[in-house]
Amino acid sequence: MKVHASVMSIGALAKAAGVSAPTIRYYEDIKLLPEPHRSASGQRVYDGTDLQRLVFIRRCRDFGFPIEQVKLLAGLSISPDRDCAEVRDIAGAHLSDVRAKLAELHRLERSLEGFVNQCEATCCGGPGAECVVFDDLAKPDINDNF
Repeated sequence: MKVHASVMSIGALAKAAGVSAPTIRYYEDIKLLPEPHRSASGQRVYDGTDLQRLVFIRRCRDFGFPIEQVKLLAGLSISPDRDCAEVRDIAGAHLSDVRAKLAELHRLERSLEGFVNQCEATCCGGPGAECVVFDDLAKPDINDNF
């Protein structure tokens, strides 16, 4: 990414990075972004380095990294002393978490598909309170994970 030499307002930075101004202020509050420089009138001013860091943070969040992991990754990204294998390890652990969530979502999908199929097979119309599917939903099922 090309570093912009000019200074930007918080609005311009937000637009360039694809985030909102409140998001930028939040990231500053939690020390994910450094305290910005201020103009003579006290307004926040940012440069290309700030844009690069914010885009990096946004991309990490797009990948679903929690804030604490983004902080670790951001620290690693500027550390001359730490091993980049730490980045691999953090990303690998996150990938494992994502795969576990996907497996859980697939189980949920199968359960919901069964529910919808049961509804389609047994629904004969009438008041919702008399729906036979509700009786089945209320029964404990030792095979049900949800």
